[in-house]
Amino acid sequence: MKKLFYFLTVSSIWFSSNAQTVAEINLNDSLVSLQTPYNFEQENYSDDLPWHGRRFKVSAGGFFPVNNTNVQIGTNNGSAGTQIDLEDDLGFSKSSSSFIAAFEWRISRRSRLGTEYFVLNRSASKTLQKQIDFKDHTYYINTRVTSFFDVQIARIYYGYAFLSKPKYEAGLLIGAHVLFGDLGLRVDANQASLEYKDNFNFTAPLPDIGIWGEFVLGKRFGLSVNANYLSVKVDDISGRIVSYNLSLLYNVYQNFSLTAGYTGLNFRIDDHEERVNGFLKWGYNGPSITATYAFGNHVKLYKH
Repeated sequence: MKKLFYFLTVSSIWFSSNAQTVAEINLNDSLVSLQTPYNFEQENYSDDLPWHGRRFKVSAGGFFPVNNTNVQIGTNNGSAGTQIDLEDDLGFSKSSSSFIAAFEWRISRRSRLGTEYFVLNRSASKTLQKQIDFKDHTYYINTRVTSFFDVQIARIYYGYAFLSKPKYEAGLLIGAHVLFGDLGLRVDANQASLEYKDNFNFTAPLPDIGIWGEFVLGKRFGLSVNANYLSVKVDDISGRIVSYNLSLLYNVYQNFSLTAGYTGLNFRIDDHEERVNGFLKWGYNGPSITATYAFGNHVKLYKH
C-alpha cells in the first residue's frame, strides 16, 4: 500500500510538473502569436517606412510655374474695359518662381486636415502697343506703363480615405482656395502730363471638391496625386477652379524626404461690385521641388 501511495504521489507530481510546463509553453506561444502582428506592423513602419503614415507632415520649397493671365476691369458707368493679356500686352514674363509651404495632420486612420500657402509677386514695364481702358483711366499707345500682379493663395482641406491600406490610400477631398490678389497699372509723370494709376484688389474664396491617392512604390519611394474642381458664386463674386498635383517622393534619411512634383491651378473670377465689374482668368502650371519632414507617431494602417 505504501508503494502504491508513493507511486501515485510521484506520478501526480510528475504529471503536474509537465502539465505546468506545457501550459507555460502554450501560453508563451499564444502571447508570441498575439504579439507578432503588432510587432510586425510597428517594425514595418518604424524601420522600413519611417516617412510613411506619420501623424504630422510639413513641407516647404520652390515652385516654378508658367503663367497665362487675362483680365478685364471696367466700371458700371458704361466703360466695359479692355481685355488684357498680361504676358503679351503688359510684358509680364510667362515663367516665374515662387515659395510654397504645406502642413498636414493625420487626425485618424481615415481622416486628415491640411493647409497650403503659395505666394507669387510679378511686375513688368512696357511701352503699350494698344490702347487699354482699365477702371477709371485710358492708357494710350506708346505710353510707358509699369504694372504689377501680386497673389497669395491659402488653401485648407479635409480628406477622408475610403481605401486605407499600408501601401495605398485613396479618398475624397473637400476644401477651399482663398485668393488674395492685387493688380495695378501706373503711368509715370515723365510719360504724361500727370501721373495716374489704377489698381484692382480682390479676395476670392473658391471652395472645391476632389479626389486623392497616396501609394508606396518602394522602401524609399512614394507617389501622391490629387485633383479638384468646383464652380460657385459667393455674393458678387463668381468663380470656377480646377487644380491638380502629381508628386514623387524620395526618402533621403529617416523622416526627411525630397519631393518633385507638377502642379496646376486654373481659375476664373467674375466680380460685379457697386462701381467695378470685370473678370480675371489665370492659369499656372509647372514643376515644384520641396523638402518634407514627417513626425509624430505612426497612424495604424491594416492590411484587412
